[in-house]
Amino acid sequence: MSDQDKNLTQEEQQALMQKYDPESGVRQLSGIVAKIVFFGLLAFSVYQLYFTVVHRLPAQIHRPIHLGFALALIFLLFPATKKLREKGKLSWFDYLLSILGVGVGLYWPLQYDELVVRASSINQTDFYIGILAVILVLEATRRAVGLPITIIAGLFLAYAYWGRQMPGFLKHRGVDLDNLVQSMYFTTEGILGTPLAVSATFIFLFLLFGSFLVQTGVGQYFNDLAVTVAGKRTGGPAKVAIFSSALQGTISGSSVANVVTSGSFTIPMMKKLGYRKEFAGGVEAAASTGGQLMPPIMGAAAFLMIEFIGIDYWTIAKAAAIPAILYFTGIYIMTHFEAKRNGLEGLSDEEMPDKKEVFKRLYLLLPLVAIVIFLASGLSVIMAAFFGILTTILVGLLRPERFRKLYIATFVVGAIGNPVLQMMLDGALPNKLLQSSFVGAAILTILVSYLFDGNFSDTIDALVDGARTALGVVAATAAAGIIVGVVTKTGLGLKLANSLVALANEQILLTLFFTMIAAIILGMGSPTTANYVITSTIAAPAIILLGVQDLPAHLFVFYFGIIADITPPVALAAFAASGVSGGEPIRTGVNAAKLAIAAFIIPYMFVLQPQLLMIDTTFLELIWILFTAVTGMIAIGAGMIGYWYRKTYWIERILAVAGGLALIYPGWQSDAAGLVTFGALIGAQFLFKRDMIGKPVTKAS
Repeated sequence: MSDQDKNLTQEEQQALMQKYDPESGVRQLSGIVAKIVFFGLLAFSVYQLYFTVVHRLPAQIHRPIHLGFALALIFLLFPATKKLREKGKLSWFDYLLSILGVGVGLYWPLQYDELVVRASSINQTDFYIGILAVILVLEATRRAVGLPITIIAGLFLAYAYWGRQMPGFLKHRGVDLDNLVQSMYFTTEGILGTPLAVSATFIFLFLLFGSFLVQTGVGQYFNDLAVTVAGKRTGGPAKVAIFSSALQGTISGSSVANVVTSGSFTIPMMKKLGYRKEFAGGVEAAASTGGQLMPPIMGAAAFLMIEFIGIDYWTIAKAAAIPAILYFTGIYIMTHFEAKRNGLEGLSDEEMPDKKEVFKRLYLLLPLVAIVIFLASGLSVIMAAFFGILTTILVGLLRPERFRKLYIATFVVGAIGNPVLQMMLDGALPNKLLQSSFVGAAILTILVSYLFDGNFSDTIDALVDGARTALGVVAATAAAGIIVGVVTKTGLGLKLANSLVALANEQILLTLFFTMIAAIILGMGSPTTANYVITSTIAAPAIILLGVQDLPAHLFVFYFGIIADITPPVALAAFAASGVSGGEPIRTGVNAAKLAIAAFIIPYMFVLQPQLLMIDTTFLELIWILFTAVTGMIAIGAGMIGYWYRKTYWIERILAVAGGLALIYPGWQSDAAGLVTFGALIGAQFLFKRDMIGKPVTKAS
């Protein structure tokens, strides 16, 4: 095996993520500063758990503390420039900015009573603190997330202040500096608004849940399970990448991180089997990006929908299930046709893992099953995430090297004893969470395991890694809050929505197309959370104005914000994949976009046919929609790859794509036309055997 076909080392993976993912660009610290950061991250996670389980604080206290933790840690972990990161040393201004971040975070809690009394007015000290908060958020966002979202937030601030000088419909009366500063940091409509609120509750806990999952070894297990399920199939390694990346996406909200971690394992396998470098990278990029579309966890932006639309998370996850399945089905179909075209088989017996050993570890999937059950049961999202963390820790105790019968006995005793204790206390405990037998039993079992094994390191590492992962999200949501605040203050959202509808002449397909372009452009180099905030406040209302329901409209912009990661010319996930495969970045991006063609079609489909999101539909209708959609994806896949049962002629490829689109478009007339085309093409595949280009032979194949 050549050096290029070997799995990447941890150092090489980190280098790639730092190159293509700003949120991974941390400096390597040592000495006392490293310890300060370590305990700061640990304290961040402990505080978030305290807020969740023990004592809920008012929004104006909790959100600034959440922000203050992130600002202080970002300025210590993320350098101002790449050159400073390579040096690994902190400058004096890093310490200063970190201290100022703490001050900004503590200002609200310390001045809470006075600020509430003043309500609609701020004094001079408030004004300077507000200015400082905006500057620190923008600089922290630049360091931890990247320049694009920072520039956008800055432009929105400029628009708010210089509104009187704006041309045409963009003109507004302007917002004076005092009013602007007040709305940005002393209301819950700016930095401390809905995006940061979601980060401070739902997102942080789910990132923590993902971090605990990683500590159980579930990431490697996803790879082993994917190889066991798909490794022997035609073009096996590519299908392994699809399964593995879909599973990895449930614990990671970053397309680039998915590509680098699972791609360092799957891409060398694909290349060894015979896939082209750019195609191998494209498969991994497309599959890894789709991880954010896959329930039950999805990307961080999905949690923002809870607040933006006002529906529960289970409804969102349930609605996203069928589109996500269709997305990965499309990639699967095209990798299959590519493998058939090139005569690529699956992995050999020697390359396959031991099935018995893999299936013995199926218990590692229990936390994901538990999350689905918790969400479906009607439990709040924040409590479902907390229960998921407890479940993950319990599953970690089932590992052979740590398993003790004592833990099972302890859990049973706790499940029985906890309600009894609660009755004895007559509900005196302020924390209603302890009324759950599961939680009481879980906590007791975990405490006993720590006393028996004395192994705290996995839990500590998970708490620290979870907080580190959250830093970029906190910065992005704080910057997104600036954008939302300006949109609210100036009425820009409705103005842009109306202009977009007018530009499209009130045609739904044209409006969707313009919205797609806007979401992709905004998503190039920006985190999904920030992209979704912008498009959901500016572009989604345009779709809703034309009579589309809220959920399809918001999922539409959500989809295109995500697939910007694989859309050239700025396709970060594809560029990261090319770094693993050694392929050409733009070609890798083109392959990824071609493989993910379903993601460019499905959003149109569920806007025009919301039954695909399980909205106002019957079981039989859903079955028919799924049948036509999957059949259409098969035809489109054959047309895109140029192979079905044999290599296809150019006219067959055109007809296959047209027939596939007809099957996907809602309506019985289009379904009928698509099915006729589909049947005719299959007949042609078997009736005409292509011996040479342009010379068919009428002989059954």
